[in-house]
Amino acid sequence: MTFSISARCATTGMFGIAVSSSSPCVAARCAHARAGVGVVATQNITDPTLGPLGLDLMASGLSAGDALERIKSQARHLQYRQLALVDGNGDGAAFSGSNTLGTHRTVIAPNVVAAGNLLSNAAVPEKMVDAFMAVERGSLGSRLIRAMRAALAAGGEEGPVHSVGMLLVREVAWPVADLRVDWHEADPIGELSRLWELWEPQLDAYVSRGIDPSVAPSYGVPGDM
Repeated sequence: MTFSISARCATTGMFGIAVSSSSPCVAARCAHARAGVGVVATQNITDPTLGPLGLDLMASGLSAGDALERIKSQARHLQYRQLALVDGNGDGAAFSGSNTLGTHRTVIAPNVVAAGNLLSNAAVPEKMVDAFMAVERGSLGSRLIRAMRAALAAGGEEGPVHSVGMLLVREVAWPVADLRVDWHEADPIGELSRLWELWEPQLDAYVSRGIDPSVAPSYGVPGDM
């Protein structure tokens, strides 16, 4: 019931994840990223604690692969989980337990991992990775949304998609984008794309306001001098 793409921008070092599902509020459970560390998708029958655990392990110096092996050695009910990790070097790792739902697959390439379950066909994650890698110089958020659109075009899930989210982190301690469509009857990925078009031109301004508002751009609203 979920497909996701976890990635690192090789140019900026930014990490991001986009994830979609037929269930509500998918990003609240499945999307985890930390600036300077990496990104983790935890999905299928989701254990949200595995995201922070994977990030902590990579922050301690473990690679994505070694962090995954550590998770596998200590997490409970792992055969119900599907995981994808990307570390600070852009190396990826993925796992699908024996109880992963329906048609499922993970695809790993430099700086990106795509994963899905209850897919309409096994080609969906590969199409996501292909779409992501086809545009190397675009913004990370735009590349992730491009990959999500490619997933839909390739067949997406067995059922209708209802929720989607995108999380982006870079040099500051807070997410620079945390965009969510928690429920939409028709086109949540289209709604996410529209949110990104609104947010992307303002992203840097909001980061600078958080760091030093005295030198940040004005808000451009009535009464703002």
